[in-house]
Amino acid sequence: MVRSRGASRRPAATLERAASGGGGDITSKMPDVQDSVPPKNSGVAEGGSRESKKAGSPRKESSGPQDPAPRLTESATEVSKTNKVGTNHGEEKTLPPSRSSEELDAKDAAFSRLRPLVKIGKKKEELRQRNRRLEGKVKETMPNDFWDHLKEQLSATPPDFSCALELLKEIREILLSLLLPRQNRLRTEIEEALDMNFLQQEAERGALNVSYLSKYILNVMTLLCAPVRDEAVQKLENITDTVRLLRGIFQVLSLMKMDMVNYTIQSLQPQPQEHSIQYERAVFQELLKEQPGLLNHTTKWLTQAVADLTSPPSCIDVSESASVAGPSPNEAASTQEPLNPAMVLSQGFLNLLLWDPENEEFPETLLTDRTRLQELECQLHQLTILASVLLVASSFSGSVLFGSPQFVDKLKRITKSLLEEFNSGPEEAMQSVSEQVSQEIHQSLKTMGLAALSSDSTTSLMGQLQNIATKENCVRSVIDQRIHLFLKCCLVLGVQRSLLDLPGGLTLIEAELAELGQKFVNLTHHNQQVFGPYYTDILKNLISPAQAVKTKVESL
Repeated sequence: MVRSRGASRRPAATLERAASGGGGDITSKMPDVQDSVPPKNSGVAEGGSRESKKAGSPRKESSGPQDPAPRLTESATEVSKTNKVGTNHGEEKTLPPSRSSEELDAKDAAFSRLRPLVKIGKKKEELRQRNRRLEGKVKETMPNDFWDHLKEQLSATPPDFSCALELLKEIREILLSLLLPRQNRLRTEIEEALDMNFLQQEAERGALNVSYLSKYILNVMTLLCAPVRDEAVQKLENITDTVRLLRGIFQVLSLMKMDMVNYTIQSLQPQPQEHSIQYERAVFQELLKEQPGLLNHTTKWLTQAVADLTSPPSCIDVSESASVAGPSPNEAASTQEPLNPAMVLSQGFLNLLLWDPENEEFPETLLTDRTRLQELECQLHQLTILASVLLVASSFSGSVLFGSPQFVDKLKRITKSLLEEFNSGPEEAMQSVSEQVSQEIHQSLKTMGLAALSSDSTTSLMGQLQNIATKENCVRSVIDQRIHLFLKCCLVLGVQRSLLDLPGGLTLIEAELAELGQKFVNLTHHNQQVFGPYYTDILKNLISPAQAVKTKVESL
C-alpha cells in the first residue's frame, strides 16, 4: 500500500495520543465520533494500471468508492408496510385490499426488472474480492524450492541457466501482456531484449548475464506499473542478490497483472453503472408517485442524524472530562462548524450500523441494502472484539511479541476461530479466548527466551480478556467508538487516506478494517448516487436557515 506523504487526520492522531498509555490503563478518553471528522471530500489513488508514462496512458484509477450495480430488490412484504395514507385528523386509513394488491404486484414487477443488473453487480464484486484474495497469495505463486534450486544452478560451476531461461520466458510474456495495443515501439524493444533464441545461445556459451537482464526488466516495470506499485518497484532497485531480485520482480509482476484486470473491469463499468443508477431512481420515482409518504421513514432517519450532530453529548463524566484538555461542552457547541448534507448523511449511515432490529421504521431508500448493512454490523462487532483482545494482550506482553507479524497473525487466527460462538455464549467464548491467548503468550515468551508473565499478571490478563464479553467493558467501548470514527473518516476522506493515521488500538487489524471500510463506502456511495436528489430535498427542510447561510445545501 502506497501512502502519500504528509497526509494525516487530526481526529485520529488525537485518539492515538489518548490511547498511548501503558499496559495498566488502556481506557483513555475518546471524543464523540460525530464531532471528530472535518467535512472534507477527497480521495487518493489506488490500484489500476497504466501504460508507459511517456505515452500518457491512464496512470491510475480513482479510489473513490464505486459500487458496481443497483440492489433494489425490495419485497412486497416490505413495501406493504408503507401502504397507508393519512386523513385530515391524523388517523391512518388502510388502502382497499384490491387496490393495494394491484399496487404491490406492479411494484414487485418493477423491481424484478432490476434483477439482471443486480447479477452484474454481484459478479463484479466477486471479481474484486477474488483479486484481493489473490493479491495476498502472490508470495505463494512459486514454492521456495524453485528459488532455492535456481540459486543452486546459478551458483554452480559452470552455471546452469535452465531454470533462469524458463523464468525469463514467463516474465517476457507478462510484460508483453501489460502493453496497450498502441505501444508497438516498446513491444518491439522487449521482444528484442528478451529474444529467447538469442538468450538460449548465450546460455549455451555460459555468457548469459542474468543480473543485467533483471535490471532491464526492472526499468520496463518502472514504465508500466500503476502508481500504487511505484514503491514496490523502487524497493526492488535496492536488491543486489540476483535470485532475490528475480523473485521480487515476479511477485510484483503478478500484482501488475491483477492491476490490469481491475483497470479493464473499471473501464467497462461506468456506462452500465450510470444506466443502472438512472433506472433504479426512475423505478423509485414511480413508486413515490403512487405513495407520496414513501419517504417518511427516510425523513425521520435524517432528522435523527441532524439531532445527533447538533445535540451535545448526553452523558459526560465530569471527573474524566476535567482531566482532559479541551473546550467545555458549551464552548464546543458555540464553535461547532455548520452542518452540510455530507456530514448529515455520513452520520445517518453510521447510525444504520447501530440500528435496533425491533425498529421497523428503516429508511425506505435503504431497505434493499438492509441485509448487507446487517452483515457489515456483524463484521464490525467481530472486529471490535478482536481488536479489544489484541489491545489487552499487547499491554501485557509488550512490543517484542507484537512486533512479530507471525505471532500477531497466529493470535488473530486463534481468536477469530474461538469468537465464532460469541453471539450464542459471549462469556464462554471469552473464557476460551482468555485461556488460549494467555497460553500462547506464555509459550512464545518462553520460546524467545524472555521472562514469563507472573501469576498475578496472568490472572489479570485473563480477567481483562473475559470482561470484554460485557457490552459496558471500557476497552470494548473505546475500540467500538474508534472503529466508528474510522468508518466516518472513510466516508469523508476515502479508505486509503483513512488508513494513513489509524487511531490507537486499530493498527493490528488494518487489513480487516480496510475491507470493512471499502464495503461500507461502496454501499453508501451507490446509495447516494441513486437517492441523492431525494436526500437533498429532505435536508433543505432539516438544516436551519442560519446554517444554510454559512453552508449552501447543494445537490448530493
